[in-house]
Parts: sequence; structure tokens; C-alpha cells
Amino acid sequence: MVKKAPRRTAERIASVSLDLFNRFGEPNVSTTLISSELSISPGNLYYHFPAKDKLVSHLFDRYESEVLGLMAASGDVQDVEDAWFFLHSLFELIWEYRFLYRDLNDLLSRNRHLETHFKSILESKTAALRHLLESMVHAKHLQMDAHTVETLSASMSVVVTYWLSYEYVRDPHHAMEEQSAGLALSRGAKHVLALLTPYLRTDGQRAHLQSLTAAYT
Repeated sequence: MVKKAPRRTAERIASVSLDLFNRFGEPNVSTTLISSELSISPGNLYYHFPAKDKLVSHLFDRYESEVLGLMAASGDVQDVEDAWFFLHSLFELIWEYRFLYRDLNDLLSRNRHLETHFKSILESKTAALRHLLESMVHAKHLQMDAHTVETLSASMSVVVTYWLSYEYVRDPHHAMEEQSAGLALSRGAKHVLALLTPYLRTDGQRAHLQSLTAAYT
């Protein structure tokens, strides 16, 4: 039997760093801790990532690629069930890279790469949510004018972007732990979906949305 090749060191560093950043917050994780967790020398770590900012930027680039791929599917949303699935997928991806959102303002102030690229992600996220609403309007599941589409997509983007900050303020000792994932994701998706309720065209659609969000409870 052919043995599987071991994961490349850079991939192992990125994976372990992501876990540590998510658990403790990026500012609280040193390169010494990362090296110790991996049982490698600091020199080996610096060979792959000469500074912690390079490691943060690498993880951000991975997130950016994944989130932009998901955003491209927003135009396929037709009804409330599609919207539920899309938003839940978005929150799951944000949770996977939650350290970016937990320490967002601090990271933007220290990392030029994130400062320039995160703005484009925010714009893409808002545009994707606008396409989602327009698609649901076209499918006659929502009733709203163009101005409302523009305003609501921005409101949805704000909630999506800062939901984990809200969760962290509510419970800073536990909000970012793995066991909190289910509730954090469900509450966020539930509140974003609730913004659609006044614009659904029929009582049946509102009841269906209510049944989907009830599952979160």
C-alpha cells in the first residue's frame, strides 16, 4: 500500500494557527505558541511565514476565495428556503474564520492587506445580498421597490458582518468556543432572515419562514 504523503508544513502551520486564532483571538497568539503547538522550531515557522501578519494574510486569502465563491451563488436564491440555506452557509463560513470578525477593527488597523481587501469583501457581500433580494422579488416571493432592496441589503450585510462581535460582547468567555457554534450561527441567521418577513408576499411564505427559523430555537 502506498503511504499518504504528510501534509506540507505550511498547510499544517496554517491549520493550527487558524484553530489557535479562533480559540484565543489573533492578538493573544504568538508565533512561539504556534511553534510549540506544532512541535517545530521558530526558525521553521519563519521560513514559511516570516511574520505573523503573513500568516494572517494567508488565512484571509483562503477565506476571501471561499466567501467570494459562495457570494456568486446568491443569484440562484428563489425562495425563503434557498435564502435560509444561503445565509446559513455564509454564517458557517464566517464561523470557520471567526478570528477575522472577532478582532476585525484591530486587524484592519495593523494589516494593510486586510485593510485593502476586507472592504471589497464587504462590498461583495452587500452586492450578493442585493442580488438575493432581487432574485426573490423576480420570483414573486418578495414585494419591495428598488430603494428598499438597496437599504435592506445593506442592513443584512451589517448584521452578517458584526453578528459575531455582538455574540462576543454578550458572552466574551464562551462565545467563540466550538460548543457555542450552533447557537451563534442560528441566532445570526434567524435575525437576518427575520428582516425579510414584512416583505414576503403571502401568509404561506411567512409561515414557512417561521417554521425554518423555529428550528433554530
